[in-house]
Amino acid sequence: MGQHIDAEVIVVGGGPAGASTAWALAREGADVLVIDRARFPRDKICAEYLSPQASRILSDMGVLDEVEGSNPAHLAGMRVRAPNGLIANGEFAANHGFHGFRDKGLAIRRTVLDEIVLRGARAAGARVEEGLRVTDIARNGSERVSGVKAVGVDGAPRVIYGRYVVGADGLRSVIGRRLGLVKTSRIWPRRIALVAHYRKVQGVTDMGEMHVDYDGYFGIVEVGDGLMNVAVVIPQSRAKQIGEDKTAFFEQWIAARPHLAERFQGAERITPVRATGPFASASRHAWSPGAALVGDAADFFDPFTGEGIYAALRGGELLAPHLLEALERSAADEPRILGGYDRARKSEFGGKWKLERIVGMAIAYPYFLNNAAKVLSRRKDMADLLVGVAGDFVPPRLVLGPRFLFNLFIAPAFTN
Repeated sequence: MGQHIDAEVIVVGGGPAGASTAWALAREGADVLVIDRARFPRDKICAEYLSPQASRILSDMGVLDEVEGSNPAHLAGMRVRAPNGLIANGEFAANHGFHGFRDKGLAIRRTVLDEIVLRGARAAGARVEEGLRVTDIARNGSERVSGVKAVGVDGAPRVIYGRYVVGADGLRSVIGRRLGLVKTSRIWPRRIALVAHYRKVQGVTDMGEMHVDYDGYFGIVEVGDGLMNVAVVIPQSRAKQIGEDKTAFFEQWIAARPHLAERFQGAERITPVRATGPFASASRHAWSPGAALVGDAADFFDPFTGEGIYAALRGGELLAPHLLEALERSAADEPRILGGYDRARKSEFGGKWKLERIVGMAIAYPYFLNNAAKVLSRRKDMADLLVGVAGDFVPPRLVLGPRFLFNLFIAPAFTN
């Protein structure tokens, strides 16, 4: 007799990556069990921004109308302020000839979004078990993953068996660590973020904002109903300066910059200041015998470009057909099938990964960002292209060519 199977696919994590994967599998008839340690609705530290293309996936999942009914904010584009004070504005609806699924992005609290997308997975037929914390993977006596070990709210240990396990459990993925797939990136400075929500911040428009300084950067976006997601992101090397009082550090960082401080006069902080990071991690490859990673569990570089939720939703779409094929085949076919998932990820996200690292370089060495701001503040066509790439509907190759990068970062040094 074969080993008892509790589900064909066990998805660890019920956020956008896990919900998208579960939805795409369940709608094709796969038996899927989603496990999450939290009970929904639950909060998550996040930029809470969705690119225009994310709405296409939400529409396919049948949940876009519900998302819209929750009164999210709609974003026309992004505004970036460089350390030299120059400002570049890029919009999603532009004259470059490329169009997203919609002309605007969305910004919405994760307490709202995650419950909606998980409900979409349930509607497709996925089972969901909340309040169950996964502590390890289970193996069947070989190197192949055969399930997960978990602990319920009562403290009782359980082993749940499946033919495949999907790690959709975020930046510090238990599944990724236990499989030894995730490595820390040391190419660029690693960063940590402090995040809180405010009301009554002055001057917030339908543009997401990033303000880069010499020792970190600041982001703000409305996420609906007049609530603002506010973040301060600093190099990990400065973590000791935060000390035990995250709130004091956060508020002092903002107050020390007059162009920000004046906008916070009379503002009200609604949620505690919380920390997340360090960022910059990637999987060596996104699968192992009997298991795969998706979303932040597979890779996470930096929140500056703000497309993590789209990557999570799209990653689930990419993974599902490979798992469905693997369920129909023998283990001997697994390297070919799941190797195809790795190739699909590289094809889909490879250009964005390169852009993320270029942006990371510019933030780490503000000389380059100041040069770029000289160009982008007067060349809106270039700013629109970059924002379109960040919005997931302009091909990254258009901004990764030598000429574009030279004109962006190097040429301004030779002009006034």
